[in-house]
This record gives sequence, structure tokens and C-alpha cells, in this order.
Amino acid sequence: MKRNYFKSNLFLKYIGSYLLILLIPLVLITVFIYQNAVSNLRAEIERSHLGQLTQAKTIIDGRMKELNEIASRISYDERLTPYRVHDPYYSREAIAALDQYKATSSIIGEMFLYFHHDDRIYSSEGMSSLDVFARKYSFHNWSRANLIQDLNSIHFPTMRPADLVKRSSSLQQSIVAYLVPITPNNPNPHGMVMYLIEETELTGLIDSILGNYKGLTYIFDNKGQVLAANRQGETLTNAEAGSLFALNPGIHSLTLNGKAHSVVSVKSANNGWTYVTLMPSAQFFSSVLHVRSFIVVLFSIVLLVGAAIALLMARIQYHPISALAEFANSKSKSKRPNHSSGENTRPENELDRIRLTLQEYSSRADLQEPYARNHFLLMLLKYGGTQSLSPDLLDTFDIQFDRTHHFLMVMGRDEIPGRQEGLHNWQSIIQLRAEAELPELGAHAYCVELPDPDRLAIIVSFNLSDAIVEYDHMSRIVETMRSNILEIFSVSVRLTIGVGSCYASSSQLNQSFIEACSAFNRMSTGNGSITFFEKVPYAPEQTFWIPANMLLKLSHSLKQGSYDVAAQVIGEAIENVRASGISVMYIRCIGFDILNTMLKTAAELGIHHLTPDIPHISTFQSLSELERSLVNLASRICEQVERNMRKEEYSLMDEITAYIDNHYRDHTLSLDTISYEYAISPSYFSRSFKEKMGINFIQYIWQKRMEEVMHLLKTTNEPLKSIITQIGYLDTPNFIRKFKKETGLTPGQYRKLYSDTSNETAAGDEEAFGEDM
Repeated sequence: MKRNYFKSNLFLKYIGSYLLILLIPLVLITVFIYQNAVSNLRAEIERSHLGQLTQAKTIIDGRMKELNEIASRISYDERLTPYRVHDPYYSREAIAALDQYKATSSIIGEMFLYFHHDDRIYSSEGMSSLDVFARKYSFHNWSRANLIQDLNSIHFPTMRPADLVKRSSSLQQSIVAYLVPITPNNPNPHGMVMYLIEETELTGLIDSILGNYKGLTYIFDNKGQVLAANRQGETLTNAEAGSLFALNPGIHSLTLNGKAHSVVSVKSANNGWTYVTLMPSAQFFSSVLHVRSFIVVLFSIVLLVGAAIALLMARIQYHPISALAEFANSKSKSKRPNHSSGENTRPENELDRIRLTLQEYSSRADLQEPYARNHFLLMLLKYGGTQSLSPDLLDTFDIQFDRTHHFLMVMGRDEIPGRQEGLHNWQSIIQLRAEAELPELGAHAYCVELPDPDRLAIIVSFNLSDAIVEYDHMSRIVETMRSNILEIFSVSVRLTIGVGSCYASSSQLNQSFIEACSAFNRMSTGNGSITFFEKVPYAPEQTFWIPANMLLKLSHSLKQGSYDVAAQVIGEAIENVRASGISVMYIRCIGFDILNTMLKTAAELGIHHLTPDIPHISTFQSLSELERSLVNLASRICEQVERNMRKEEYSLMDEITAYIDNHYRDHTLSLDTISYEYAISPSYFSRSFKEKMGINFIQYIWQKRMEEVMHLLKTTNEPLKSIITQIGYLDTPNFIRKFKKETGLTPGQYRKLYSDTSNETAAGDEEAFGEDM
């Protein structure tokens, strides 16, 4: 659909601004030139050049401002965050985004994005290492070491003088590098946007004002360095170039290389740059004729061209904002104007709408953060390996493992008969105890919601001094956590707690979790007991050589599908046997104990057909061979457990989806009701449902209800309010607004367009609910 730009106040403001920038200096310069043309042609042309050089300075300043604004937008662009740029999936989107930003400015030869202390640099052409970049862009006066140092240390926008860049064996270009730290105006930037601009892009703007006159152009920075220059084959000494920089802004007459020159100098108040043009004085006298007619023609042409350029630049500037505004309109859930109440909440312009949409998306991200955080902690409990995680990822979820010792608690509840308040308070624990601090014990705890709604895990980190016994300190922490939770429940439930071993590294949390589950399942009596894995009693019939808790830990690691923990337990058992020095006969018996434990666990899990993977205990040649065989069997069992879990999860999601399809008309249907109906935690259900369906629970229900409403509008004459109530939506005006936002039509208009039934009901609905709002 073709846009009518002139209906936008923002677009009209852009045109007015550009025309104002054009007209003010143009009118002043034209009047000045006309009044002085007869009496002083030289002064006229010089002042004309001064005004045009000022205009060129303004344009260059504007271009530099555009580059700063592009860098600012890049720093806040979600597509160009360090995570998404490094992510293989999103990197193509990030490269496309850089290409879009590059296209917004015509002077950019190439644009690069660099994050501090990264070994890679990104451009619209793709990602490359710094070594590849240094070989591709070989600066004559800017070494690779200085380049990397500048990328990591510059805190303010900096323009480097023009330098020869060797692009290939036969191609050299004079390029200016402009470095803008991001985030701009931040004393501690995290990255750099680097623009490579051909020197002729800057000097060409100034050269264009000379017209038929030939001369030299220079651009100096605030320290007197020559940033860019067009010397037209002439050369000036360093002293002569320095004298040009020292000139005050205005018109001057100098003798250079034995010739009289007219010098025009302009200094920018924005960045301190000085723009200088030098023209031989003899050129002025060749343009005496037709000065007045030339002025008129020039003014008309510049005015028309300027107006066209202003329109074009306004469209270029407005187009991305317009696209963002349309996207914001399509995604925003903000209320539309309510004409009946006289309330108008519509933003004044496109920028306000974009801002409101960003605020809405930020709010949605905040709502999803607890689910993502819980899923992240679940993965830590299953796979461990916190040392390999990015610190930025831990900071995102505000998780810190900066204490010296770590262990896991698995807690389950058992409601006392006649008490029904436990479920609500159990959810309160998950919300209130998501993060807990025990300063008197030097401990910090994170609560993790497990798939079983009656269980949760608690990660505890604490500092231990030499004067305190580890087990005693753990016992105090566990009892304190138990007492704090029971204060919420009062006397409505009994808590059963399994406690894993304590480890000095947070990367071993998965082992402590397996041990806590083992202790919980081994001694869970429903009487509010606390069981430490290290204190699990030995059974009389159990083997003498392998500790009972080691076999128990092996069994539960297999049940959880935790291959890393299972492999470590087998390795520890084999190492104990190796250190004991017992005979081969005893070793084989011990091997049978481990194998029997694994096969018994597999049988309990319903995993059969393991015959090809069962090691031959009686024929092994070494303990290492026995260990490899047992580890391979553990890997096979864990893989099957993972497949079974995924199969059960998808089967459960199919069942839940069918349930939703049959009950989506019920207005009480919610995340909590589904979780209660199928005895799974809300976070687990929310994550699994989105992984399977591709959309979240709320969006799925909305789609089902929309489909049903469309069907009923096409096939029945029922009143709109009745239809909306039937599909479980109680807020009729809000539904109408959302319907129009999604389809572009009100329900009444939709019924008129697609239904063959009478239009009387549609007209009555529009009149009753004001659907044209």
C-alpha cells in the first residue's frame, strides 16, 4: 500500500528543517552577492565561496552527526548485541542490520562493528578476524597494534587523518577512518563503530563549491592535522599548511608558491574542524560577464534542487522510522483512542509509538525472565559446567556462584489431611524464595522449580571458615531454610528434604543434584525427614567393596539421564578397585555388582534390548577396558532416557493441546489451571508448550478463539457480545480492538464482508459497541 507521507507531521517537520537549512544561508548569500557584484566581483565570489564552504561544513557536520546517530542506534539495536552478533543463528541478521545502517549514509565506504577485547570484527559483508581485517585493509601509517589499541581504548569520537590503504597489489585508496565508541557519551564504552570514508567524499563536497575555479581544499582537525586534502597537483610545505590552520575564519589574501591566492577559512563549532580553500586570484576575472543572470539562474536551480533534495532526504530519514512505526502499530498492545470517554491515548507521532512499543516489549521480557531463569538453572542441575558459561549470561539472570562451597537440596511437600492451603503457599515459595540470602550463615540460595509440582530444588552457596565443620554448617543452613519455609506454610504440610554432598566448585552442581535426588528418594517417608546423601545407611546385603551411596548415586544418575555423573561414578569405583590391589576374582565380582546395578536401573526404566552393549565381565583384559565398557553401557542408557523423556514430554504436550482445543471456550482456562490439571509446574509447561507449538500458551488460545469468532461471524446471526462470551472472552470492547488490530476490520465489518446472512445484527453490534473507534 502506497504511503501518503504528507499526512505525517513528523515527515513535514523533516522537510521544513531541510528547507530551512537550505533557504536561510542561500537567501543571505544571494542577497549579499547581488548587492556587491558590481562594486567588487572578487569580494562577491569570495563571500559566495565562504557561504558555500559554510554550507559544505554544515553538510559535513551533518554527515558526522548522522554517523554518530547511526552508532547510537547500533548500540541500542537488539540485533547487534554481542550475544546475537556472536550467535551463529542470528549473525546473518546482524550482518543484514549493519548493511541497512550503512545504506543510510552515502559517504560511508565501509562500516565495522567491534566489541572490546574481541578477536573478531563485523561489517555488512560479514564477520572476520582482526588478522584478516588487517591484511585486507593495510594502512600505511596505522599499524595493526595501534589499530587494535585504538579500537579498545578510544573513549570519544575520533577522526584519523587520511591514510593510504593498500586493498590489493595494484589498488590503493586514500581513506579517512572515523571511530565512534558505543554506547556514545558513556565513560566506559563496550565497543566501537568504525567508518571508512574515502577522502574524496569529504573533499569533493568542498571542491564542488569552486565550480569553474580550480584550487586547493584542506580539512584540519582541532589540533592542526590535515584530515583530508585535494592539492590539485600543488604542494605546500608543513609551515605553509600550518599557517592556513592558524588563520581566523573568514576571507584572506596570501602569497603561496610565489602566487597570490584568495583563502577562505571556516571553523566548525561542533567538532573544531577547520575547512580551507585556496584559489589563485587570477581566476576571478574570467567570470565578469553574465554575473547577474548567473546569480538568478543559480538561485533558481539551487532552490529547486535543494527542495528536491530536502524532499528526498526527508523521505530517506523518515522511511525507516515509518517502517518501525508500522511495526510498532502492528505489535503494540496499547489502548486505542476511546472516543466515548473523550480519552485519547494515541501517541503524538511515530517516535512516541515506537517508544511505547519498546516499553511494552521490555515489560513482556520482564514477565518471561523468571521462566527463562528457572530453565537455565534446570540445565545447570542436569549438565553442570558453570565454568564454561559466559559471565554475561550469568549477569543477565543475576546469578552468582562466588562462594567457596556449593550443595543441592531437593525438597518435597506432603500435605496434612484436612489442610488445603499448601498448593498456593508452595507457589509462594517459588516466587518469594527464588533467591534468598542467609547473612548470618554466609549463605546464598537459589530456588529451582522442578517438573514435578510438589518438588523443588535449592542451590546453596556458602563460605566456610577453617573453624567450622562442613557437615555442621550444612545442617544449620538446611534447618534454617526448612524453618523459613515452614513459616509460610504454618502447619499445613510436612517437608521431606534430600541433601547432596558439598563441593568446592559450582561446576559439580549436577553431581550434588543427583545425590540429593538419591537421598530424597531413598529416605522419603512423608514424615518431614531430612536426609543427607553422605549419611545414607548401608544395607546388610550390599557389597563390601563399593559404598552403597556410590551405587545409589549411579542408579539415580542413570534415571536422570546424567551421563557425566554416571561416568564419573564408574570412574571412581574402578579407581577404588585399582587402588585396593585385590585379586582378579574379586574384581570380576565387583564388576558384576556395578553391572547389575546398571541393568536393574535400566529394567526399572523400561529399557531393554541392551544385550549387545553388556560387557563381558569374565573376559576383560584390564580395568581400563572394563571401565570403557561400563561407561559405554551408561551412555546407551542415558541416551535412551533422554529419548524417553522427550517422547513423554511431546506425548504430554499432545494431550494438553487436545485438552486446550476442547476447553478454550472456558474463560477460566489459564497456565495455572493446566499445570494443576496435569500435575506439572507452570514454568515447565510454558517452556515445553512453546518448544512444541512454536507459540506461547496465551497466543495459542487467542488464535483458537479468533478462528472460532470468525467462523461464527460468517455462519450465524448471533449478536457479537454473545459470540465473544461463548468463546471465553469477557471484555468485549477490548476484544473488538484486538480483532480490528489483527484483521484490519471490526467484527461487524468482517461479518458484512464475508457473511451471506443478514447484516442487521452487524449494524446493531457496531452501534452498541462503537466499533469504528
